[in-house]
Amino acid sequence: GLPAALPALPLELTVLYNSLLFTVGAADSAIEGEAEGIRQGLLRVLEACGACGQDLSTEELWQKVLQEVTAEELQAPLHRLGALQAAWWLAASRLGSTAGLFRLLSNAEDQGRACCREGENELLYLLKAWRVPAEGASLPLVQSAVDLKEILCTAAAFLQGLQELEAGNFPTAFSLLQEAAEGFCSKRVLAQIYTCLGCCAQRMGKPQTALQHLKKALQVDFQCLPALSHVAAVYRELGKTEAELQALALLYKALEKKPPAAASSNPYFLIRTELLVHTPILASLLRHRHPSEVKYLLAQRCLQDGRVADAVEHYLDFLALLQEGLQQQVPLDGGSALPRIPEVFLEAASALEQAGRHQDAIIMCEEVISRTTDLIPRLLRVEEKLEQPECPSPGAGLAGGLLSQKKESLCCLAWRAAGYLHQGWAWARLGESKEAVSQFSRCLGDLLRVQLYGSGVEPAESLLPEVEVLQKIRLLSLIGRGAQFLELGRHKEALLDFQHGLQISPGDPAAASYLVQALWKMNRKQEAAAHWQKFSQSPAGEDGQQEGQGRPFPLYLAPCLEQARFPQGEALARGIRDYLGTTSRDPSC
Repeated sequence: GLPAALPALPLELTVLYNSLLFTVGAADSAIEGEAEGIRQGLLRVLEACGACGQDLSTEELWQKVLQEVTAEELQAPLHRLGALQAAWWLAASRLGSTAGLFRLLSNAEDQGRACCREGENELLYLLKAWRVPAEGASLPLVQSAVDLKEILCTAAAFLQGLQELEAGNFPTAFSLLQEAAEGFCSKRVLAQIYTCLGCCAQRMGKPQTALQHLKKALQVDFQCLPALSHVAAVYRELGKTEAELQALALLYKALEKKPPAAASSNPYFLIRTELLVHTPILASLLRHRHPSEVKYLLAQRCLQDGRVADAVEHYLDFLALLQEGLQQQVPLDGGSALPRIPEVFLEAASALEQAGRHQDAIIMCEEVISRTTDLIPRLLRVEEKLEQPECPSPGAGLAGGLLSQKKESLCCLAWRAAGYLHQGWAWARLGESKEAVSQFSRCLGDLLRVQLYGSGVEPAESLLPEVEVLQKIRLLSLIGRGAQFLELGRHKEALLDFQHGLQISPGDPAAASYLVQALWKMNRKQEAAAHWQKFSQSPAGEDGQQEGQGRPFPLYLAPCLEQARFPQGEALARGIRDYLGTTSRDPSC
C-alpha cells in the first residue's frame, strides 16, 4: 500500500521477478493465463514517474513504460521482467506480442524487419539480439536472465517449428526444430524435439532421416516412448514388417513397466522449456499409447502379414485385457488405434479360423451375434448413399442424429451378419455342409432387415461405407452357400445363389466362376462355355477380385474374401477348352 518511489523500484521489481519465478516453480505445471503481478509492477513504475496506465492493455503498458521511463537504474529490472513477460506470452503462443516486446527491449524494430525480408526468423533474431542486462551483486536472482534468454530462444524455435509443422510447411518446420534441438533444454525436451523432427521428416517423405531422429530421441531419453511408436509407423511405411513388429513388441514391453521419472542432466530451473511449450499438435505427436492399444496393433499387423499363430496369441491376450475392463482404461476416441470391440472379436475369429481352430472361431462369432441381437431393429430403411445438405437447416441436428443412429444400426447388423458368415465358412472347413448352409442362410436372412432406397445404380464410391460392407457380406454369403449347395449336389439352388450374387456385383470373378461350374455340373455345358468365354474376355479376368479397388473392406472380412475365391479355375478352364475344341470339330456334341 505504500506509494511507489523511484529509489526503491529496482529492489521492488527484483523481488517481483523472484516471486513470480517461485510461483511458477512451485506449481511445476504449464504456464497459463496472464501474469497479473507483472502488470501491477509496470503500473507502479508509471506511478513513480507521475504517469498512469490503468486503461491500457498489457502490450500498450509495456510500450508506454519502455518508451517513457528512461531512468538508468530501472533498465535492468525492467528487461528481466520483460523476459518473464515473454515466457507467459510464449506459453500462450502469443508470438506476435513477444516479438513486439523484444523490439522495444532491443530498440531494433528496423533491424528485425530487415532480417525478415532476408528470410530469417524475426522472433529468434530479436531474442538473440537482446542484450541481457548485467546483474548487480546486491540483488540475487533465483534464475538468471541469461538462462531465461536461452530457454526463451529454445521455446520460440520449438513453438514456431510446431506451428509450421501443423501448417504443412515442413522444410521451415524442420529448420526451426533443428534450431530448437541445439538450444538449452532438458534431456526429456530434447527427446521430444527429436521426435517432432522425425515426424516432420516422415511427412516430408524422408523415412530414413525420420528413423535417424527418432533413434536419437530414444538415445537421449528411452522413456520417450512415443518415439518408439513413430519408429514402428515408419517401418510400416517402408514395408519392413519384421522391424515394425519388433518395435511394437519393445514398446509393449516398455509400457508394461512403470516408467521412472525422466532424468535430466541439467540444473533445475524454475522456468523451463517444457512449461512454455504445450500445444495440441505436440500433445498429439507425443501421445502415449495404452499397452492394450499396442497389443492390438501387434495382433492386427500379424494377421495382415499372415503370421496367424502370433496373431491368435496377441488377439487372445488383448481379449483377456478386455475382460479386465479395458473400456474404462482406454478412451475410444479418434486418436486410439482400437476399433469397435465387435470388430476385434471378428478379427480374432478370422485369426482362429486361419489357424485351423474352427470351433473356437465359431464360439468367438457367437459372442458377437448374441451381443448385437438386441441392438438391431426389425426393419432398417436407409438411403444407399449419404446426402449432405448444402446449407444447414433448422432440423439438421435432428436429421444428423437419426442418420448417426441408422449408421450405428447398420454397423451392428454388419457385425452380426459377419459373425454368421464366419460361422458358415468355419462349418464348411469342418466338412459340415448342412450346418454351413444354415449359417449362411441366417446371414442372408439378417440382411433382409435392410431396405435400401435410392437410384439402385449408385457407383461403389458414393455408397455409404456401411451399405457397401453389407453388400459385400451378402455376396460372400451367397457364394459360400452356393458352394455348399454344390457339395450337397443341390445344383439348382447353387445356381440361383450365384446368379443372385452376380446381380449384386456384376462381373464378380468368384461368383462368375462358380456359376460356370454349377452349369457344368448340371450338364448345361454349352451355357457354361458361353459364360466362361464371356467372363474370360471381361477386364476382371481370372484374378481381379474387386476388393482391392475403392474403399478397403474391414480386416475381419479378409479371410472370407480369400475363401470365396474359386479354387478350381485351371481345372474348369481346361475342361471347357477341351469341350470347345471337341464341339468345333464335331458340332453335334
